[in-house]
Amino acid sequence: MPMFAGEDHREKLIVLFTMCFALAMAMLDNTVVNVAIPTLIRELHADASEVQWIIDGYVLAFASLLLTGGILGDKYGRKKMFLTGLAIFTTFSFMCGISSTPSQLIAFRAFQGVGGALMMPGTLSILTVTFPPNERAKAIGLWAGVSGLALGIGPLLGGYITQHASWHWVFFLNVPIGIVAFFVAIRTVRESRSEQERNLDIPGLILGTAGLFCITYGLIEANRRGWSSAVIIGALTLGVILIGAFLWWESRNEHAMMPLSFFRIPAFSAGNLVAFSVSMGLFASFLYMSLYMQLVRGYSATQAGLRFLPMTAMIIVTAPLAGRYAQKHGAKAPMTYGLTLAALGTLSLCFIQIDTPFWIVGIVFMVMGHGMGATMAPMTATVMSSVGPQRAGLGSAMTNTSREIGGVLGIAALGAVVFGHVKSSMNLSNLGLSPAQLSTLKVAAGHGFVEPDRLAALGLSQAQMGGFVNAFNQAYMGGFHLATLIGGLILLTAAVVTFRFIPGREAVPAAAPAAAEKVAVEI
Repeated sequence: MPMFAGEDHREKLIVLFTMCFALAMAMLDNTVVNVAIPTLIRELHADASEVQWIIDGYVLAFASLLLTGGILGDKYGRKKMFLTGLAIFTTFSFMCGISSTPSQLIAFRAFQGVGGALMMPGTLSILTVTFPPNERAKAIGLWAGVSGLALGIGPLLGGYITQHASWHWVFFLNVPIGIVAFFVAIRTVRESRSEQERNLDIPGLILGTAGLFCITYGLIEANRRGWSSAVIIGALTLGVILIGAFLWWESRNEHAMMPLSFFRIPAFSAGNLVAFSVSMGLFASFLYMSLYMQLVRGYSATQAGLRFLPMTAMIIVTAPLAGRYAQKHGAKAPMTYGLTLAALGTLSLCFIQIDTPFWIVGIVFMVMGHGMGATMAPMTATVMSSVGPQRAGLGSAMTNTSREIGGVLGIAALGAVVFGHVKSSMNLSNLGLSPAQLSTLKVAAGHGFVEPDRLAALGLSQAQMGGFVNAFNQAYMGGFHLATLIGGLILLTAAVVTFRFIPGREAVPAAAPAAAEKVAVEI
């Protein structure tokens, strides 16, 4: 018996797999690069700021254009916009693979993010018009499962490819998949547009993107320029002003790309805060966990990726169970439980040391994964039900944007904490270094440069190199503990907000239609 009914079931399956493969590429590029970062530091001579931009350049472009990508698809054709995004994403995946400098990779990663933002909204919209209502839930469930699986296997896949091929193939892998998906989509996907007229919000796009960029720039570059630098203070101040202007414009614009009226619904606001907090407090920590495993513990890229598997496995096992529980009993209990566990797991990382046995870290990862799995599916369901079916697509896009922005700011802010602490707390006074060597090593430590060949080039003895590495490891662990403390407190705050504002079982059926009607009238 076919998975989907009708004579065209084969065509439906092809469309479904095409959308899933395209989505998997976009999702993988959120996490697959993390494990390759130490290799990029070594082979491209990227410093800490450039490392953060390699991650944030992609996520920043993706987050800034995600809502606009959905509007463009609704207005000009979802198939057309999906193919455009897929072509851009595939092209710049190849360009990322042939990059020879950090600046090139950062620029091409940003264009990758543009392609992903144009492509991703179309995947869900195309499935919605391809499958009838009685089959749609099954198709979207598979689509969502692929998204979660791609995020989960990203560290392992990135580590394996980096170690056994090269970091270039982390990006080259997208190229054949993208080409096949492009030509299959041309043949099988039907064009569709929204029946409701949607207009572009260019001023909102410019103000929001510019504000987010300025804040991200200030947080990342403060490690290089110093917090008292006029450039950093100016960037952060301008960023806050631009975000304020963005909110002012969106509250008065009839065709706002982010309707602020949605945030008058308590469950929607709380759901978006949870999405933002999980990305800022937890997902952003993955980069610094990966650096801990490779720079401090000395694991290979593959070994580091494997050590994320306990977390991935718990997410995969827990998420569907939490979704079914939330459907029957409401989202408050599983979300509060999940966020509390994720917070406790993240706070537990404050106590791990350089030589902590991995079985202990693995248990912490399992607790964190179980907490994430218990949180994410109920959170999505809450956001969808709070705005009603007519606005579910826009509500989902806004939540995805909140999640991506949380990742952008989390990577930048936690990076400032980690590397700022490394730079300020390194104690090298007992190594007998010259002032020039001492100054150079302080800068190197603040950027994660701890490779033996770089240290030997400075004329350091074996004893001095060993002393430097030990001092770096101690300073990094101090910064890592501070970052995970902040991340855990963010997640605890989200747990409190969830308990206070996410509806329980009794409130969901009654609240959702009323809230949706209110939003529909206002917008």
